[in-house]
Amino acid sequence: MSRWVSLTAIVLLGWGLIPTEATAQERMEDTTARKMPLKVWGAQFEEFEYRYSDDDEELGTWSGDFFYGTDALKLRWLTTGEYAIDEQAYEKLENQLVGQMPISDFFDAKAGVRFDTPEGPDRTYAVIGITGLAPQWVEIDASLYVSEKGDASAELDAEYELLLTNRLILAAALDATVAFSEDREIGVGKGLVSTETGLRLSYDLIDRSFSPYIGVVHERTYGDSEDFVRAAGGDAESWFAVVGARLSF
Repeated sequence: MSRWVSLTAIVLLGWGLIPTEATAQERMEDTTARKMPLKVWGAQFEEFEYRYSDDDEELGTWSGDFFYGTDALKLRWLTTGEYAIDEQAYEKLENQLVGQMPISDFFDAKAGVRFDTPEGPDRTYAVIGITGLAPQWVEIDASLYVSEKGDASAELDAEYELLLTNRLILAAALDATVAFSEDREIGVGKGLVSTETGLRLSYDLIDRSFSPYIGVVHERTYGDSEDFVRAAGGDAESWFAVVGARLSF
């Protein structure tokens, strides 16, 4: 009899320990590589193109993004520029180094520094902004800049892609810049400074890694900025035929 009592006690004790051990195992932190944040890196050029204007101006332009990090924090180097082929000189050269982190399901916040080489003295700006996907599938990138001289400006980039087929895509883009103070040395007046609108028809050859396109772009300056451009002998409004490619690595 005592033997049966002992066996029963052992069984009951075992059943009591199993849930405790299981609970302890469940609470153990999984530190294996599959639970670590996934680091991603890459590069992409939304624009890498040749432009030919209605007054025979030829430009090489680009808009690139190099990134490294995780979904929680990503470091980005954003570069844009315009190179005048005939003059063999940069008309615009801008680089940004920013950190980016999510603030909602569809938007990220970003902050960093911008280095700008316009026609005139170089400028350095602090940058804050948001980027993401707005309703109706419009890609938005909005930034606020404050220069070392205290001049503030804002820029809004918006793009919408219409899939004509799985590979043929029509993209409409708008880039608008507003200045809250005048910076005469680089030809920027207070108010709406400039807009750039474009339509590009692309075809995905390699899963969006290489997508050649053709299109048209319209550039316009306004207000005091327009006066500065005209005083320097430039054109306040231009139309461009463009040919280029979207690239990602």
